[in-house]
Amino acid sequence: MREAFNTIKARQGTILRVTGTILAIALMAYLLYEQGWGEIEAAVSQIEPWRLVLALAVIMVSRLAVAGRWYILLRSGGVQITPAQSLQITFAGLFANNFLPTTVGGDVIRLAGALRLKCDAAVSAASLIADRLVGMTGMLMAVPFGLPRLMQIHDLRELFPSNSALIQANLAAFPLGNFFLKAWDKGLGLLRRLFSALSLWLKQPRALAQALFFTWINMVCLFIMLSLFFGGMGEDISFWMVAGLYSFVYLVALIPISINGYGLQEISMTLVFSRLGGASLASSLTAALLFRTTMMVASLPGVLFVPGLIAYSRQQLKDKTAPVEE
Repeated sequence: MREAFNTIKARQGTILRVTGTILAIALMAYLLYEQGWGEIEAAVSQIEPWRLVLALAVIMVSRLAVAGRWYILLRSGGVQITPAQSLQITFAGLFANNFLPTTVGGDVIRLAGALRLKCDAAVSAASLIADRLVGMTGMLMAVPFGLPRLMQIHDLRELFPSNSALIQANLAAFPLGNFFLKAWDKGLGLLRRLFSALSLWLKQPRALAQALFFTWINMVCLFIMLSLFFGGMGEDISFWMVAGLYSFVYLVALIPISINGYGLQEISMTLVFSRLGGASLASSLTAALLFRTTMMVASLPGVLFVPGLIAYSRQQLKDKTAPVEE
């Protein structure tokens, strides 16, 4: 009975994510149609090639920092893993995130990679939770930089372009109220599991501090990349304002109503930077699209390692579900 209930819940979650993805992409397509490809192309043409090359180089440093953060957590948990192995598995997870449902899909690949190296299963799984939590903690530290602009908004409806009534109508029709109530209950349960899993690292503040340092490197790289895009399009947004506003986008993209945040991240970034950051709608939408594209390009090295990890995951599942011969 419980297995059937869990299967139904999993299907409902999948339906929600697929529906949310379709809705978000449809809204993004409407924004593109409303804005016009001409203005998008004009905005892209303003960005000097060196900015695009530097943005890609910076995001590769960001990916290295993400791998370094997980490596620190694994080693402090007693797992014997090399920096090269951590890097390969991390890139595999980043690449898998482009296709698997939600960013958790990439964590499944990383866990499979750790198990393939004969790492301790419990510690490896807990390290992924710790990795996520440290990343969220770092991003929350950037929220205060964007609060002054957010506090200037007296009505949240001001975040939406006044001429985009279709967007507001679609969002109003979406059953978010019921979703957030369920999300609250799940969030409380998640917090309890997080604190339980983190007990190992709470006794090692030095390791957590080092992991947080790598998170800051990752964050700074993301902020620099966006600053390069906006600066190239002639938008005057300070680095610290970019940091604060992107932290809002990051938190919105965590809402599990879209596959890997597709559409949701682009819409939230467009609206946040145009309504709060003062950038034009065309520049904000262009930056959102370039951000997604650059992140996907930076994950391409992971294609070399994903097939083996997926095959290993399937074999493990097959072994666990195979009938026992008497």
